[in-house]
Amino acid sequence: MAVKIRLARGGRKKRPFYRIVVASSEAPRDGRFIERIGTYNPLPQVAEVQLDKERLQYWIGQGAKPTDTVANIIKKHG
Repeated sequence: MAVKIRLARGGRKKRPFYRIVVASSEAPRDGRFIERIGTYNPLPQVAEVQLDKERLQYWIGQGAKPTDTVANIIKKHG
């Protein structure tokens, strides 16, 4: 089972809000996930990011691969 760190979309139409989650690569985008490790809100002028860095390091150490978008968020804010 490949594990990925990716975004799960929330919010209403045209008002996106994302959770940064650890999930199986086979699970649907907004479906089952293993753990929520942060949030990402792209709407303000400066995007708001909250990230549990300890859990992020743990999952990367366990072999979880971040998606390209999450990797960019981590690079900018983490």
